[in-house]
Amino acid sequence: MDPNQPPVENYANPKTCLFHVLFKGAALAFYILSALFFNSFVIIFVVTVLLAALDFWVVKNVSGRILVGLRWWNEINDLGESVWKFESLDQEKQFQQFASQTIASRFQSTVQSAFTLV
Repeated sequence: MDPNQPPVENYANPKTCLFHVLFKGAALAFYILSALFFNSFVIIFVVTVLLAALDFWVVKNVSGRILVGLRWWNEINDLGESVWKFESLDQEKQFQQFASQTIASRFQSTVQSAFTLV
C-alpha cells in the first residue's frame, strides 16, 4: 500500500466499512442524545434495540461475507438438535470475488452516470 494515497483508497470495500461503523455509531449516538428529544424510555429503548439489531445484521451478513469471507448459520436437524454451520472462503476465491465485485460496481456506476447525463 502506498502511504501517500488517501485513507479511503486503502480499503478494499469502503462502503462496507462505512456501514460497518455507521450502525454502531447511530445506536450509540441515538442512545446518548435521545434524552434531549424524548421523555419516554420505551421509545429510546425500542429504537436503540432496532439500531443494534441492524448493526448485528450488517456485521453478520454483509461485513462478515464481504470483508473477511465468513458465513455462519444455525440449522435444526431431524432429531431436533441445533447444528451450527460455519464457512469461510479460501484466499483465492476471496480475491476473485473481490475482483468481480469491483468490476461490477465500476460498470454499475458508469451506467448510472451515463443514464444521469441522458
